[in-house]
Amino acid sequence: MGPAPPYRGGIAHFLVSTAKRLRERGHAAEVVTFTRQYPELLFPGKTQYAEGEPAGDGPQARRMLDSVGPRSWWRTARHLRAWEPDMVVFMQWMPFFAPAFGTVARQVRKDGARVLAVVHNALPHEPRPGDHALMRYFLKATDGLVVLSDSVRSDLARLGVDEAQTPVRQVRHPVYDHFGDALPQAEARRRLGLPADAPVLLFFGFVRAYKGLDVLLDAMPDVLKRVPEARLVVAGEFYEDEATYRERTAALGTETMGAVRFDADYIPDAEVATYFSAADVVVQPYRSATQSGVAQIAFHFARPVVTTDVGGLAETVPDGEAGLVVPPEDPAALAAALVRFFDDDLAEPLAAGVRRERERYSWDHLLDALEALAVTPLSPRP
Repeated sequence: MGPAPPYRGGIAHFLVSTAKRLRERGHAAEVVTFTRQYPELLFPGKTQYAEGEPAGDGPQARRMLDSVGPRSWWRTARHLRAWEPDMVVFMQWMPFFAPAFGTVARQVRKDGARVLAVVHNALPHEPRPGDHALMRYFLKATDGLVVLSDSVRSDLARLGVDEAQTPVRQVRHPVYDHFGDALPQAEARRRLGLPADAPVLLFFGFVRAYKGLDVLLDAMPDVLKRVPEARLVVAGEFYEDEATYRERTAALGTETMGAVRFDADYIPDAEVATYFSAADVVVQPYRSATQSGVAQIAFHFARPVVTTDVGGLAETVPDGEAGLVVPPEDPAALAAALVRFFDDDLAEPLAAGVRRERERYSWDHLLDALEALAVTPLSPRP
């Protein structure tokens, strides 16, 4: 249960991939998603839907749950109880969904179903009053949890999760491998209208304040002093005021303006391979993080990552092996790492490290964790 097509985004991809692979292991898996994920007034982007995109080859989702419609919570719970599942797996990433998920979870447990959750974020990047109480409401209705980084596991402890009562399994975020194969770099750049021989940096994904795009923009003048042909491609929909970022780029000077390209829209699945194939390096200048699906897309396409030492990002990107790690909110350190990447010709050595590292990010580890939690003896339920 969680976001699935027609809803878009990394967690929707994660859910469908999980259900598909459970089926491949011989499990009967049904996907239940939202009739309404967010009220439109609360959604910061242009649309919640992956309009015009195929749903993929995973299980098709039943749209049943209205995140703010309590009647649908009970209706969804009745549907699940009638299906008599052995376990129900929630994708949990925001306290906003805790009332709906927690209510459904409490109902399906009455018939003995095991309630598990893959906790992408235990606490949000942009906190709000009530987050802790909402998350505790949901977590108390679970029988086992899977996390994808040390950071999330620590947040669960802060929320009072006792692993002796609610077992936690930690696995690495699997590599997203459903975007197809890499293209020849020259072809990818031709499609995007980029110079064939320019050093290309890619910032990919929704633009939120915590992702630190402003820090990367502030680093670009120093990058261009040493690597004057460098080009930064910002590919993703803005959940912030786009004009602020364009104005910041303009204020840095005409050289920076010419070196930064904004493809300010949601990038359809069919175009993801083109952007990553065109890049030499993926940059994640985040201020905060738990883990990142963007890094896992980069790994699929064998692209090194320059990232900040926040949350689980440094766990994913071993410094000097699959990328470079710098302090957060430090444009000078970020610029120095990017200059080093190009000056020292690190693209191929680090790409080789990415290829070695991604072997550790199999979906099998996630499925093993879910199957283990499904049979772990339960503590007495409250």
